[in-house]
Amino acid sequence: MERQMPHSIDIEQAVLGAQMMYASAVREAEDYGLKPADFYEERHARIYEAVMQLYKEGRTVDITTLTSRLEDKKLLSYVGGVDYLFQLTQKATSSAGVKHHIAILIEKAHTRNLISAAQLIAEEGLTQSSTLDEYISNAEKAILNVTRSRMVNDFRSSEEVVDEVIQETIALSEAKNAVTGLPTGYEKFDRLTNGLHSGDLLILAARPSVGKSAFALNLARQCAKYSALENRGAVALFSLEMPSTQLIKRMLSSESRINSYKIQSGKLNNEDWSRLHYGANQLKEYPLFLDDSSVIRVNEIFAKCRKLKAEHGLCLIIIDYLQLITGSGNKGDNRQLEISEISRSLKQLAREMEVPVIALSQLSRNVEKREDKRPMLSDLRESGAIEQDADIVMFLHREDYQTKDAGEVDTVKVEVIFAKHRNGATGSIELAFTKSISKFDNYSDDM
Repeated sequence: MERQMPHSIDIEQAVLGAQMMYASAVREAEDYGLKPADFYEERHARIYEAVMQLYKEGRTVDITTLTSRLEDKKLLSYVGGVDYLFQLTQKATSSAGVKHHIAILIEKAHTRNLISAAQLIAEEGLTQSSTLDEYISNAEKAILNVTRSRMVNDFRSSEEVVDEVIQETIALSEAKNAVTGLPTGYEKFDRLTNGLHSGDLLILAARPSVGKSAFALNLARQCAKYSALENRGAVALFSLEMPSTQLIKRMLSSESRINSYKIQSGKLNNEDWSRLHYGANQLKEYPLFLDDSSVIRVNEIFAKCRKLKAEHGLCLIIIDYLQLITGSGNKGDNRQLEISEISRSLKQLAREMEVPVIALSQLSRNVEKREDKRPMLSDLRESGAIEQDADIVMFLHREDYQTKDAGEVDTVKVEVIFAKHRNGATGSIELAFTKSISKFDNYSDDM
């Protein structure tokens, strides 16, 4: 005999009945995030949907108004008519017990969703329709989706989304902080972007030795510093070229403003040691997590970020750099297709993790062949897919980079060019880069 999915018709009836009897029962359902899909019986889902429509319109929810609404939607006979609605009121739980019953409904709905996910995982494994890496990644994603308490399983109506946007806009208008995303600490950067926003993929590109890795480390350190103050979660930094000890040495140099050569060589005076210990204690407080795997696949990045988010929260992901990531391996020798898959996956990573993702990228040598050395979108290596998937494309440009005395000046002006900005303005800003300590600062003309 086929086994039924976990459910309780009695509890579903008790909750719906209570909502027609007590206004507080409707509020409790909304507060707990109860959704129509959490009901096992379809007619109960349709009744609950009508209840919540009346509630959001500010109307009284009772047997009369609910009957009228279901009639308007031509669903009254489908749910069992007025007689069935009256039966529900007879089974109403008390206003005090409705919280417990709603929690049971949500728990059973999650259990059903987990069972369904497990069945799909088993089916994919039995058919062997994907590689092992893809299979593991799909399984992790399926389970993670179920564990999210407010996952959207269906279309969202324009009414629901519009209300959400209006409320968000009101909150932003009342906020004292002009930066709506994750602040970077660079005033002009934050002014142009309004901070780093969840779900965005940002590409940071430059020719070798211009300072893109140093800038990424500065962004990681400053965002982690802000997150420590606001409890926003961890910053995940994937470095495929540099070991974690070298990354920390660079960050210590920036944080303590000690020449990186001194840290590398250990030739520090008493004042240096004092500043180094202060910088080290500061870095220890930042929720910064490093991964220096020299070879890593996209699905491994997903798995590590899911684990980090579950354990520590997550506010930013930085990857240095995109062209070193290994794809799924099923694109043959076509590297351009593989890069397309990787950039698309990084955009999906930003949306799934609900954080901004910054991926560093190489530029082609075309920029060196032009008289004007300022980077353009066409200079991105394998540019088509990267440009399409990115929400923001940033280039670092240094006028001194081409001159013979470029190595003689320690603090130089760096231009950050916003060549693409899907949700805002393009343009450029200036930062000051002190090479000896790998530090980027806000730029002023008197520097």
